[in-house]
Amino acid sequence: MAELVLAAATPHNPLLWRAMREPYPPDLVAVEANFRRIREAIAEAEVDALIVLGTDHVRQFFADNSPAFIVGKAASYHGTYENEVRTFGMEYAELTGHPELAAQIAGREVLPEAIDFSVSHEWRLDHSFVLPLQYVRPELDLPIVPIHANAILPPLPSAARFAALGHHLRAAVESWDGGARVALLTSGHMATDVGGPRTFNGSPDPAFDAEAVGWMRDGDLDAAIAGCRFDRIMAAGNVTYQYVNIVAALAAMQGRPAELAEATTSRFASSPFFLWRSAS
Repeated sequence: MAELVLAAATPHNPLLWRAMREPYPPDLVAVEANFRRIREAIAEAEVDALIVLGTDHVRQFFADNSPAFIVGKAASYHGTYENEVRTFGMEYAELTGHPELAAQIAGREVLPEAIDFSVSHEWRLDHSFVLPLQYVRPELDLPIVPIHANAILPPLPSAARFAALGHHLRAAVESWDGGARVALLTSGHMATDVGGPRTFNGSPDPAFDAEAVGWMRDGDLDAAIAGCRFDRIMAAGNVTYQYVNIVAALAAMQGRPAELAEATTSRFASSPFFLWRSAS
């Protein structure tokens, strides 16, 4: 049987790709170190496949067609987008898909009881998928199953739905006879505002960051769900809802305390870094 051996969450701020170059600027040393820690954990776990949970930034999925959760079933993927190469200096990436694991997650004949998925057989991945992979698995040699969670275009799935997603991902992996070691990689934001006076001024809501780190550090899934109300999260910043991707990771790891739980400060809004490893 397959096993979910690790879950991790990182930032996907594309400005990091341009700013975080050797010699690392002092304010980004800790950010680079946390990416490296997760990169080493994935290597040590001898992972065979990655589920990559991210949020497409209105590039592949627009307001006229925006399901809550979409599973990629393609055999290969291209990333990223021209403006991300031009603006942030990102690099294009060619990624191998894992249709077999994707079918196991999305349902082979009928949708899972826990959650309704859409599926996509053609998908160009943006920075929320490509950038974390380029930092934690720069070889880009592991097959992936991308899952888009709508955390941008209201109406949004609630935090409880993200928890249901995490529970389902664990169950789907553990019921799969693929015999693989699978990891879940997700990304998002702590309190973050894009545009307006709170941009590039550190965290716009340190109180939210501290509380959100505590939910993962303590393994308190119920508090995370209760704390991720739409009004509270939007008060912390207009793109902060992507933090809720991390609630799915906590649920997938059965609500266990994270061994790494940090909102790493830098010139940008604080960066989320969370890591769970299987006890086995």
